[in-house]
Amino acid sequence: MNFLEERIIKDGIVKEGNILKVDSFLNHQLDVSLFEQMGIEWAKRFQDVEVNKILTIEASGIGIACVVARQFDVPVVFAKKSHSVNLDGDMYTAEVESFTHKNKNQVIVSKKFLNNDDKVLIIDDFLANGCALQGLISIINQAGASVAGIGIAIEKGFQNGGQIIRNMGYKLESLAIVDSMDASTGTIEFREQKLY
Repeated sequence: MNFLEERIIKDGIVKEGNILKVDSFLNHQLDVSLFEQMGIEWAKRFQDVEVNKILTIEASGIGIACVVARQFDVPVVFAKKSHSVNLDGDMYTAEVESFTHKNKNQVIVSKKFLNNDDKVLIIDDFLANGCALQGLISIINQAGASVAGIGIAIEKGFQNGGQIIRNMGYKLESLAIVDSMDASTGTIEFREQKLY
């Protein structure tokens, strides 16, 4: 069991509807020391990949992406979920559906921050059905950039998102893959993974 799986067992809460609540350390209150461990782990897993930008989606991915970016010494770009008055110029857009929020959003990235020379590492907190990742991949493709890889903190392996993304040919590295959860007992089963 790796450090993230141990933390999920210790502080994660399984709720009905295949919800894994990790807001005490991952996506509401943030454990930056844990994020640093995650960044080190992704740096190992993507050590042979050229990365010059990290892309995530607001809001939960931003904190993780910023800490990971220190390992690669690159900037973070995040896709915004709403158009604001300070967004100007041309934009890349994609529609994404949120498993957690049960809604669809247009995500937006300014064309100033992604171009065809970029080798982009996508970082996010959760992977369920893969819609958010497909939206970010679409934005990278619109920019003519390339996807260097995808790092996910927690993948719900019992949903099809991970399989879809891997079948598309992308290098996807999830630090914890949940194969099953039981809200009545609070138990979580993780997929065994190769250690780096």
